[in-house]
Amino acid sequence: MLEELRIRDLGVITDATLPLGPGLSVVTGETGAGKTMVVTAVGLLLGARSDAGAVRSGAKSATAEAVLKLDTGHPAVARALDAGADAEEFDGGTELILARRLGADGRSRAFLGGRAAPVGVLAEIGESLVVVHGQTDQIRLKGATAQREALDKFAGEALAKPLAAYQDLYSRWKASQAELDSLRSAARDRLREAESLEAALAEIDDVDPQPGEDELLKAEAVKLANVEELRIAASTAHQALIAEDFGEAGDATTLVDSAKRTLEHVAEHDAELGSAASRLAEVGFLLNDIATELASYQAGLDSEGPERLAEIEDRRAALAKLVRKYAPTIDEVLEWADKARVRFDELQDDSSRIEALDAEVVRAEADLKKQSAAISKVRAKAAKDLSARVSAELKALAMADATLVINLDPAAQLGPYGADEISFLLQPHSGAPARPLGKGASGGELSRVMLAIEVVLAAVDPVPTFVFDEVDAGVGGRAAVEIGRRLAMLARHVQVLVVTHLPQVAAFADQHITVTKTSVRGADGGTATGFTSSDVRLLDEPERVRELARMLAGQEDSESAQAHARELLDDAKLLPQRA
Repeated sequence: MLEELRIRDLGVITDATLPLGPGLSVVTGETGAGKTMVVTAVGLLLGARSDAGAVRSGAKSATAEAVLKLDTGHPAVARALDAGADAEEFDGGTELILARRLGADGRSRAFLGGRAAPVGVLAEIGESLVVVHGQTDQIRLKGATAQREALDKFAGEALAKPLAAYQDLYSRWKASQAELDSLRSAARDRLREAESLEAALAEIDDVDPQPGEDELLKAEAVKLANVEELRIAASTAHQALIAEDFGEAGDATTLVDSAKRTLEHVAEHDAELGSAASRLAEVGFLLNDIATELASYQAGLDSEGPERLAEIEDRRAALAKLVRKYAPTIDEVLEWADKARVRFDELQDDSSRIEALDAEVVRAEADLKKQSAAISKVRAKAAKDLSARVSAELKALAMADATLVINLDPAAQLGPYGADEISFLLQPHSGAPARPLGKGASGGELSRVMLAIEVVLAAVDPVPTFVFDEVDAGVGGRAAVEIGRRLAMLARHVQVLVVTHLPQVAAFADQHITVTKTSVRGADGGTATGFTSSDVRLLDEPERVRELARMLAGQEDSESAQAHARELLDDAKLLPQRA
């Protein structure tokens, strides 16, 4: 709900605060007092295009600010918080402040919850909060999407359940169709991919690499490339440990054995030397083991020759080819091959998958056509009912011959909401062609058409706040009373703000706001150097009577005019109950 509207230096309004509340609020005042600036301010807060000419003469900028109170779970609150706005919590709801500043130089800035925000965010949030029906403003139900949504909400549960089932099937149908199209359009690419994978896997299988094989072969190749040097080293070390020919110095094994025997002869005289003899015995055993291993190593080198080295290099070359093509190491080549086999199996299964998807798409499309036909039937019934109700409202709004026509035409293809093209048309009188809303009607007539539609839709498709500018243009008498009554009926469900010049409409208000113009002459006594400003006030009951008397007869102090004003107020309290 729009709780308060503040305007500063906009048009002729210097500084004004409109305290609004639930129900119907009306704004009245003499011609040129600045009533439409209220609608202009609301438009700015909803992201409307700014006009530097709206800034009051002599002022640097104009400001419009609104205080909104919303349910904490309202989508507008979540969107505002996402945009970085600060919102104040109170019992049962959230307070949100929208603001727009318009400079005399044409620059405009928007604020949301005290933080700067793009104007587009204001417009996005405002769409779900306030609807303006003015002489030149866009209408809420102008677009085909909005008209379809309004009709569907009017249809209620009779449409909601079958539409939800249809949309669930539609989403699955589109997903299957997209997968099928993808498989078919990429068939050649997938065939080439399968052939490429098959050739690669055959090449890898022919080589049959083993985990870590490349590193093992590398080590063996290095060994064989240096076999002579390794043989000399092993032979020399073996000779030093156990000499085959007796030498003067003796080998290590003989020397250690000699030392051990020497110590054993005297071990009985000193335990410490006995311990040393035991350790020398262990060294002797170790030297013999090493010597045996070196002999075996030499024998192995003698059995491996150039033939084995050539074999290894050939194998390494085959492995290197795989590494160059598929992965940095043989282990990674094997990993790539495992994934490639899985992908190859998937590609081989394409034909059966395409057949299954094709059957699924055909079956789902047939089901969708049946469900869309049922949805169209429910919509047609709702459209007839909505058209009749709105047309009945138009007759009471000085448009006795006008009819709202709701067309349901078959769509070219199934859509997420069925197979209907929905359009709201206005037939001004019998025999005249029906034309889209917003075309072929004056601003006042269009506002009345929208009022009739909003009154009927209010119970099922409410927007928190409606603003009507000169909805009563071109009417009077009984029609004006009916307009006021229907505004009051709409205000039972939502907040309604109306700029009006008719006392019959103003009499239905829950809050009556007046705009009063003041002109100050310049120092030279003329108006060229002076200025005009307007004051905005919320009227109490006696002040309402005087304002209605002014609107009725132009004489707020006239007793007869005031009596007539009181009669209007009394009648207004009863008329809504007769709806």
